[in-house]
Amino acid sequence: MANLVNCTGVHVAVPDRVLLREVSLGVDDGDRVGVVGRNGGGKSTLLRVLAGRLDPDDGRVSVRSGSRVGMLDQRDQPTGRTVAETVLGDRAAHEWAGDARVRDVVGGLLGDLDAAGVGGMDAATDALSGGQLRRVALARVLVDDPDVLLLDEPTNHLDVDGVAWLAEHLRARAASGRGALVVVTHDRWFLDAVVTTTWEVHDGEVDAYEGGYAAWVLARAERQRVAAVTEERRQNLVRKELAWLRRGAPARTSKPRFRLDAAADLIADEPPPRDGVALQRLAAARLGKDVLDLEDVRVDHPRGGEPLLAGTTWRLAPGERYGVVGANGAGKTTMLRLLTGQREPDGGRVRRGKTVEVACLTQDLAELAPVAHRRAVEAVADVAQTAVVGGREMTASQLVEQLGFPRERQWTRVSELSGGERRRLQLLRLLLQRPNVLLLDEPTNDLDTDSLAAMEDVLDSFAGTLVVVSHDRYLLERLCDRYVGMLGDGALRDLPRGVEEYLERRSAGGTAGGSAPSSAGPAPTAAGDRPGPGLAAADLRAARKDLARLERRLERLGAEETRLHEDLAARATDAAAVLELDARLRDVTAERDQVEAEWLALAEVVEGS
Repeated sequence: MANLVNCTGVHVAVPDRVLLREVSLGVDDGDRVGVVGRNGGGKSTLLRVLAGRLDPDDGRVSVRSGSRVGMLDQRDQPTGRTVAETVLGDRAAHEWAGDARVRDVVGGLLGDLDAAGVGGMDAATDALSGGQLRRVALARVLVDDPDVLLLDEPTNHLDVDGVAWLAEHLRARAASGRGALVVVTHDRWFLDAVVTTTWEVHDGEVDAYEGGYAAWVLARAERQRVAAVTEERRQNLVRKELAWLRRGAPARTSKPRFRLDAAADLIADEPPPRDGVALQRLAAARLGKDVLDLEDVRVDHPRGGEPLLAGTTWRLAPGERYGVVGANGAGKTTMLRLLTGQREPDGGRVRRGKTVEVACLTQDLAELAPVAHRRAVEAVADVAQTAVVGGREMTASQLVEQLGFPRERQWTRVSELSGGERRRLQLLRLLLQRPNVLLLDEPTNDLDTDSLAAMEDVLDSFAGTLVVVSHDRYLLERLCDRYVGMLGDGALRDLPRGVEEYLERRSAGGTAGGSAPSSAGPAPTAAGDRPGPGLAAADLRAARKDLARLERRLERLGAEETRLHEDLAARATDAAAVLELDARLRDVTAERDQVEAEWLALAEVVEGS
């Protein structure tokens, strides 16, 4: 493969740290590279260097003669022109309309050939929303079709349909042999679907791994295992050297110089620890049987036409974990506002249990506006000065440090934090309030992959009810047991097969089948209702997906039961606590028995097919 872009000894530094340290790498024709790393670690800087938009402090970047490099920035700016002028340039209508590739881009990103999804071809970009601007900017760079395509967070503001379309378009582009791709993204499903090589940017270095996100995680874990073994050996050598230095008579003050040098070299070789992102599990307040119910709810569209919700009934039960998918503008955020009580329905009613404590992580993080002038550690201390985590009391400063803020960043004003830092900070503030119903509206925005993994680890053990609105398929499949979709017909559709089923329905252009999930939890499968042997392929896939979902619930319930037994043993002398823990244990045991019965019934069906 021909080399298109090459970096040799590239060095880029900012006042407080080095972003790229003597980096040498190349992009060849046919490469599909995903770039991952911590927020602020230098990913966008690397793309700007490759694009020629940033001159390195040292080193050289060369582009093959005749090769064109195009880049999508992370931040989109209005162009002062119309949508047609921005995306299509001076192409005549018959020219671009006769090009199948351009038609595919315009139809896939802008709604249709008239760009109805962004207000029409004649709409001014100055009047577009952030999501519409993103689609226009992405369409422009894809229409230009450069030899080296650099994309910085292309899935931001895209819905599930848009992400799926973009992945398919980039795969088709690669299959046709059109140039190279380098993409910075936190969307792990997208990485696995599109890229064949992963670059990790960290500590000024760029490490290359074969494969997408899953392969990178496995390869990085192996590298860390090898590094841990090497570090253990080094520590053993350090102990031996120091022990030798301490031996001998007290009056003996001189040692062979080579021994001192060897010990100094071993100690100096200790690698600096990376900033850990360890969001801590915080206990949720106990939740009663009644949580949140939407009963025959109607929500009118703010611009008229079909209502966002029409006669919708949805009952949320304790411990349920729902993923909500739908196109941009389908009403997902509006539905969350119904659940929080920020918006009243235009018809029907919303019932809330007496013990419900709702917390919502919003897209725009408007909740941080009142504390924008406060320091990060002060914003946490405003909620709780201390919290008991893992049996140990931790101060606000310690909690923030565990969140990935080194001490020098803890006193940064909230208004000066990056988007990812603000999102992590607000999630910690919400969890410190000990909610038992947690609503997340596009929680992956601005977060790097390590932060996402840490957040998922915390939410895995969240004992309350969880509702997640996201375009991140990886996150939804990791955290959620059930899925509902908003397909634009005013109904809330149950999706037994998750995002895949949603995309199939959208592609088919219909909403047949799948009624609203009007009862709490999946109904147990009665013997008379079981499907017969020889299930259709689609039904068998759905049954296997349900089996996996039930297995995840059983794991969580088993972990919760173990934790409750430990708490009972630890607080045996506290009568009130014992009564409360015993009641919760009975609830968990009963739920586990029910889920086991469902699993056994479904397993028989799958095995018989």
